[in-house]
Amino acid sequence: MDGVVSECSARLLQQEKEIKSLTAEIDWLKNCSCLEASPDLEQLREENFKLKYRLNILQRSLQAERNKPTKNMININSRLQEVFGYAIKAAYPDLENPPLIVTPSQQPKFGDYQCNSAMGISQILKAKEQKVNPREIAENITKHLPDNEYIEKVEIAGPGFINVHLRKDFVSEQLTNLLVNGVQLPALGENKKITVENEILNHIGDWGTQFGMLIAHLQDKFPDYLTVSPPIGDLQAFYKESKKRFDTEEEFKKRAYQCVVLLQSKNPDIIKAWKLICDVSRQGFVQVDDGRKIVFVPGCSVPLTIVKSDGGYTYDTSDLAALKQRLFEEKADMIIYVVDNGQSVHFQTVFAAAQMIGWYNPSVTRVSHAGFGVVLGEDKKKFKTRSGETVRLIDLLEEGLKRSMDKLKEKERDKVLTSEELKAAQTSVAYGCIKYADLSHNRLNDYIFSFDKMLDDRGNTAAYLLYAFTRIRSIARLANIDEEMLQKAAQETKIILDHEKEWKLGRCILRFPEILQKILDDLLLHTLCDYIYELATTFTEFYDSCYCVEKDRQTGKVLKVNMWRMLLCEAVAAVMAKGFDILGIKPVQRM
Repeated sequence: MDGVVSECSARLLQQEKEIKSLTAEIDWLKNCSCLEASPDLEQLREENFKLKYRLNILQRSLQAERNKPTKNMININSRLQEVFGYAIKAAYPDLENPPLIVTPSQQPKFGDYQCNSAMGISQILKAKEQKVNPREIAENITKHLPDNEYIEKVEIAGPGFINVHLRKDFVSEQLTNLLVNGVQLPALGENKKITVENEILNHIGDWGTQFGMLIAHLQDKFPDYLTVSPPIGDLQAFYKESKKRFDTEEEFKKRAYQCVVLLQSKNPDIIKAWKLICDVSRQGFVQVDDGRKIVFVPGCSVPLTIVKSDGGYTYDTSDLAALKQRLFEEKADMIIYVVDNGQSVHFQTVFAAAQMIGWYNPSVTRVSHAGFGVVLGEDKKKFKTRSGETVRLIDLLEEGLKRSMDKLKEKERDKVLTSEELKAAQTSVAYGCIKYADLSHNRLNDYIFSFDKMLDDRGNTAAYLLYAFTRIRSIARLANIDEEMLQKAAQETKIILDHEKEWKLGRCILRFPEILQKILDDLLLHTLCDYIYELATTFTEFYDSCYCVEKDRQTGKVLKVNMWRMLLCEAVAAVMAKGFDILGIKPVQRM
């Protein structure tokens, strides 16, 4: 549904641009004493009206769909962006693509989230010679906020920050949903198959009138283009001819506009002309230089070498061929190259060349280079063995197993765990620490590999998080509360969030979908590691301040169980477990 709305919105925006262009053209014609109305403008207005009507229906349908109960967690940040996006559009309908900035607040006194769009809108209005105070803009935005289930209240602070306070009953309901249905993540995007139709819609937005000129000129110079391939040798010269006619021949200009309308309407003959022009443009990319066949890509300093002077091929050739195969045969929606940062210029050039040739549109297909830095030894040189050789992974893992067992015995865990539990804990800590040490750093930066730091059970390490996870899981077990009792409580017990630490923990738990969306956007997994660490430390604050289980200090007998707090413990453990699963780390129940 979201994809259909986005597509319809994009087409609507393009139609409105064309209407403005044609309206300006008619005004110009009127000034030239030519009062003939443009049928193209009327056709565009009619189609524009239909698109607006369809968009309105789709948006109402989408809202109704979202209001239905769901088992999935929701991305609160995204929902707030929709609410404020609506308010900004209603408050400033003439602004095109106004800034929409909604982020979690850094301090409780600033609410739970902040909308910081007012300052950016103020700058846009200032450029239009409309001087408006950002605080006034913030007030105008808040007046247009639609009714919603998320926001308790908003406050305007400073020069125009909008502080957002979430409704406690909403947060409580979302936590209950998580506990009853498990950590069901929201859909983070649709799988789309690239078709000619989508390509057309996305390319026209870039060229519009220029393509209309070229197609009209093609029809005149090569009227049999549908059956005989037109011999266009120099596309640049062909374009200059069409531009000259567009500027000097009124009838030609009208036909060029009509071709744009037909192209948007996917007229088969016009589509054929568009494809022919695209094919001609691709043929002019390869140049011969000193026996080599090379491709110069705009904005890239080094050309791609497609064929060497001796007839051999290069990495440029194979990478372009592989990219084409993944795009056209595998029909990939997203292609990610995980290669070190040293290859970043090469991949930028390959991707830019593929776009220039017309193989893919980045607004439809995502092609990314996920570069990474170098692993360094504690001497801050490239990680090697003492003899200067590359460290083998098997040796690294075996050393990790040895050190993790030493750490467990140092804490005398071998005296309380069975041999099977000790072995499971050893493997979990060893492999988890090595993986986490790699993933918890920003992949773009180099990092120092240190067994001592990664096995430290203090700070942002897998050792600390795995210990924290087993402690959280043990709370219910030590209170004699089994899984069935927790499930029953999740359905019957309201989660109370009156204490500030309960509220902080509840909001932190529900940020999980936002974190995953950010990772999908920037491909930086350390954000998830930071979040799991933040969740663990926030839980510690909660557990130190809020009694989950009250015991007799003399006998240790359980006197009272605050079940809503036990449910918060369970929610934290469930989200941590899902985070570990994404990172490839296997926690254990006892450590």
